[in-house]
Amino acid sequence: MSTTDSPKKLDAPQEFTPYTPAEGEEYMNEEQREHFRGLLVQWKRELMEEVDRTMHHMKDEAANFPDPTDRASQESEFSLELRTRDRERKLIRKIDQAIGRVDRDDYGFCDTCGMEIGIRRLEARPTATLCVDCKSLDEIRERQLGR
Repeated sequence: MSTTDSPKKLDAPQEFTPYTPAEGEEYMNEEQREHFRGLLVQWKRELMEEVDRTMHHMKDEAANFPDPTDRASQESEFSLELRTRDRERKLIRKIDQAIGRVDRDDYGFCDTCGMEIGIRRLEARPTATLCVDCKSLDEIRERQLGR
């Protein structure tokens, strides 16, 4: 995988079977929690593999170029990769927190209002902690405060 593909790893895994709840099925039952646990574990594994690939790439490609332009290009490339890995490290922490919420049967409910976040939203962003309404209000507040 090339370095241009790595930012896509910040997205939730695209290769999974969407969960189809049965009619009248209770929200966040054991089967749903296992579905999301698997999704989170898969995503974390993919991110960790990307970290390993980056480390090997940086070790293999590290060279002391005599030309300052070549050195600057390599340093710029490494800097971009390290910033991406830092974002992934923070995301891995969020994934671990989400797995912890699954373990505590607290996963899938909004931290602000306690309402269901929703299966489709969680499949799109498995680390989501806010429902759509609360997230929208949060974003409006951020814009108003200029953060």
